[in-house]
Amino acid sequence: MRGWLPDFTVHVARDTVDALARLGDGWLPLAGGTDIMVVLAAGQLKPARYVSIWGLSAALRPIEVRDHEIAIGGLATYTDIAEHPVLTHELPMLGLAARVSGAAAIQNRGTIGGNVANASPAADTPPALFAYGASIELVGPAGRRRVPYADFHTGYKTTLRDPGELVVAVVIPRPVPGRAPIQLYRKVGTRKAQAIAKVGLAVTMEMDGDTVAGCALGMSSVAPVPLACLRTAAALCGRPLRDGIDDAVRALAAEIHPIDDVRSTGEYRRKVAENLWRDVLESTLAGRSPVAAV
Repeated sequence: MRGWLPDFTVHVARDTVDALARLGDGWLPLAGGTDIMVVLAAGQLKPARYVSIWGLSAALRPIEVRDHEIAIGGLATYTDIAEHPVLTHELPMLGLAARVSGAAAIQNRGTIGGNVANASPAADTPPALFAYGASIELVGPAGRRRVPYADFHTGYKTTLRDPGELVVAVVIPRPVPGRAPIQLYRKVGTRKAQAIAKVGLAVTMEMDGDTVAGCALGMSSVAPVPLACLRTAAALCGRPLRDGIDDAVRALAAEIHPIDDVRSTGEYRRKVAENLWRDVLESTLAGRSPVAAV
């Protein structure tokens, strides 16, 4: 049973100022709408008032390449990201995440700002954003602020975004020339395409000879929130990779909290997460760690 459309109100924002004037007080931002349309079609969307910001693409959709960072507009679509030449070259895991996010119609409409703000634990882009050390840029009545993405998710479907704020950009540091880290993205789903992740993983790793000089790991579908695995990465950094693999896998097992749901069991997710992580580390040790999605 579909939702009853007269129960919903949509205000089409003229510009960012107009959108911010409406937000809060029960009004919710609406970007590509790919998530709420599923819930609406199932008759599970509660009556609400929305501020459509889809028409603000000129201001909120561009991808700006700066000297030391790339600012991806909150309304940039998965297709925009997957086809951007600098992102494809420098931050390939994000392009992979975009290309495995639903079908072409979803990729043409879904936005990175919506993916972040919707805060689904199974979202495809957050693992890569954690691994790349992204920040979230918000605009609201008090002005503009930037918060580390590792701090953004505060609980299931909750974030640091105030009700009156918009996610206007995702900002990612550019790799230092000549120091491109090892990067690897993995997604496990029911099918090879158009599947919600049972487990997702993205990692960047910098090596100094045999020693792990730096590591950042993000995962999806293993906790109530998209998870920046800070303790797991810390267990590996500063150690020879060969000596740290078992400890890093144990650290991951302690840091994740997968659950049973309609797509999988918590036990399955835990085993897959541990196996993926071990495979990433052992592949890196063996010198075979291409960017990959599975």
